[in-house]
Amino acid sequence: MTDTAATPATPATPAPVDYRATLNLPDTPFPMRGDLPKREPAWVKDWNSTDTADNAANSASDSAATLYRRLRAARKGAPLFVLHDGPPYANGKLHIGHALNKVLKDMIVKSKQLQGFDAQYIPGWDCHGLPIENAIEKLHGRKLSRADMQAKSRAYASEQVAQQREDFKRLGVLGDWERPYRTMDFANEAGQIRAFKRVVERGFVYRGLKPVYWCFDCGSSLAEFEIEYADKKSETLDVAFEADDSAALVAAFGLSALPEGKTGFAVIWTTTAWTIPANQALNAHPELSYALVETPKGCLVLAESLVEACLQRFG
Repeated sequence: MTDTAATPATPATPAPVDYRATLNLPDTPFPMRGDLPKREPAWVKDWNSTDTADNAANSASDSAATLYRRLRAARKGAPLFVLHDGPPYANGKLHIGHALNKVLKDMIVKSKQLQGFDAQYIPGWDCHGLPIENAIEKLHGRKLSRADMQAKSRAYASEQVAQQREDFKRLGVLGDWERPYRTMDFANEAGQIRAFKRVVERGFVYRGLKPVYWCFDCGSSLAEFEIEYADKKSETLDVAFEADDSAALVAAFGLSALPEGKTGFAVIWTTTAWTIPANQALNAHPELSYALVETPKGCLVLAESLVEACLQRFG
């Protein structure tokens, strides 16, 4: 009988271990990539579309239940928080200033909603004024009649409102975008006239003098913030006003009388000499120290800190 060596048994290959099943990790529906340029428009569309599941039982008139309207319904009867938003001009595409303004305000409105308020936001647009008129003049020139200017401005503003509204929605701002207020809406214009009528009836309107800044190039008035001032060195004038009550003047400085033959004067400095004939009185600052200085011209009331500079300037 022939001996043969025993062949060792081949070890079994271990089954692969699925370590994924051994990890307790959260599951998330969020995709691996943000892909915001594609996803954000879909979110905005969803916010402004009908939620058929929630509105199946509603009437046809309530079918357009946007997210904003559902928020209003959820807070019906709660304390009101209404953001009074200074409207942007309807005169061009949005810039970073618009974005910063609207996004910050939207954060405030949404935070108030989360605090339990009925936080309403009614967007609006300023459809009047020089910016829109300037845009029309650039497009059509400056020879337009008043009626033509108004018609073209209204049409232009309507286009800009539609464009800006879509961009504001794209920023994620929630509001009653289908019912905004526009200063050019006839109801708003009529309301302004009615309000002005009440102001006139209560005596708050009067005729007076007021400077109106005017642009010769634009042919229109300017707001004060539109004015740019150039540096200019003006002629100056020092004027001595004789004291109306010499006794009161010397008493204020603890004296019994002015030097013999001397008259008391209060000295002012001005660059607008033409206003002097209308002067009625001079003001003394309660927190400044004044000096009464004897000079060959008389006794002058000067600010104590300016005595040396004034006397040198007077010669």
